[in-house]
Amino acid sequence: MELGPFEGSAGAGVVDDGAEWHLAERCLAATPEDSARGMFFQGVVGVVGFLQGEAAAAQCLEASGLRELNAAELYPVTRFLAMTSRATRLLRPQLGNWAQSLHYIGTQATVDFLASMFGRELMQAARRDPRMLLQHMADGYRTAVSYGERTVLWTGDRSARFVMRRDFMPAPYHEGVLLGAMEAVGAQDVRVHGRQLSLLDTEYDVSW
Repeated sequence: MELGPFEGSAGAGVVDDGAEWHLAERCLAATPEDSARGMFFQGVVGVVGFLQGEAAAAQCLEASGLRELNAAELYPVTRFLAMTSRATRLLRPQLGNWAQSLHYIGTQATVDFLASMFGRELMQAARRDPRMLLQHMADGYRTAVSYGERTVLWTGDRSARFVMRRDFMPAPYHEGVLLGAMEAVGAQDVRVHGRQLSLLDTEYDVSW
């Protein structure tokens, strides 16, 4: 897995120094209508609980301002960003840096999504074909979050550029999402290289 540049930084240490600021800036860009399914919140709590214990998981839930989570319910993305901010602070010492923590959380997000009703429908439509998966994922995001646009541009038989507009999660998170999804349909030697184009716009070169 190749981690590309993110947040306009040349190195992980610089990103870590500004990580809290970048997530806070995304909160400021969100509207009350921007929301994400509870399954993603549950995934963050589960990851932190597995790696850091129940007390750390409780900190993440507290950071979101929510007491209970329903997998199918939509919650404000600002709450997810607050939870993610706390989670990355807790996971960085163990996983190495902010980007790797986001990547790990993103991979878990794929696991949780594919286990849901929406994810099972996506996998059935993809028929274990990586190209079909990427095409359907562009539409599948609409069932998982209320915001943003995603498109796929084909660059070869086994390569594509996945473009996200107005998405609130940083590039390393979706690198994990796309890697996990591609591996779930049996793609081999998957490489995902993300680039942060602006605060809310990213693109990912995917090959297998």
